[in-house]
Amino acid sequence: MISMIVTIIAINLVYVSLFTLRVLFTFKGLRIIASAVSMVEVFVYLMGLTLVLDNLDNPINIAAYCFGWGLGVYVGSKIEKKLALGYTVFEVVVNDTDMAICRLLREKNYGVTSWLADGRDGKRLVMKVLAKRKDEQKLRNTILEIEPKAFIISYEPTTFNGGFLVKHLR
Repeated sequence: MISMIVTIIAINLVYVSLFTLRVLFTFKGLRIIASAVSMVEVFVYLMGLTLVLDNLDNPINIAAYCFGWGLGVYVGSKIEKKLALGYTVFEVVVNDTDMAICRLLREKNYGVTSWLADGRDGKRLVMKVLAKRKDEQKLRNTILEIEPKAFIISYEPTTFNGGFLVKHLR
C-alpha cells in the first residue's frame, strides 16, 4: 500500500513537471523539444492515471494523486526558474543624470540604451537594459549596488530585431 502511494506521488510529480517544461518550451518556440517532452509526459500521465483508476476503492490513492500533482507544480516551477530560458529587459530610472552607471553596466556586458527624461522632481536618467534571464538577479543586484534608490521594472521580450547585442544573445 505504501509503495502504491509513493509510486502515484512520484508519477504525478514527474508528469506535472514535464507538463510545465513542455508548456515552457512551447512558449519559447522550442517546438521539437516540446514535442519530445510531450511524448514522455503523456506516457507518464497514462501510467499514473491507470494506477489510480484501477484502485478507486482506496481514497488515499486519489489523495496521493492530488498531492503528487501539487508537488509537481512546485518542482516544475523550480525547474523553470533554474533553466531561466530567454531574456529580460529592465527599464531603470535613476535620479542621478550622470551616465557613469551606463558605462559600468556596459563594462559588465549588458546592452544599455539610455536617455534623459523629465520626472516630477526634475531630470532623470532612464535606461533599457537587456540581459539573459539567468542573469536577472545579478543585474538587479548590480544596479542596486550602484544606485540603491533606482526604480526598476522588468519584463520579458518576445522578439528581437536589430541591435548590436542580438547576435551575441542567440
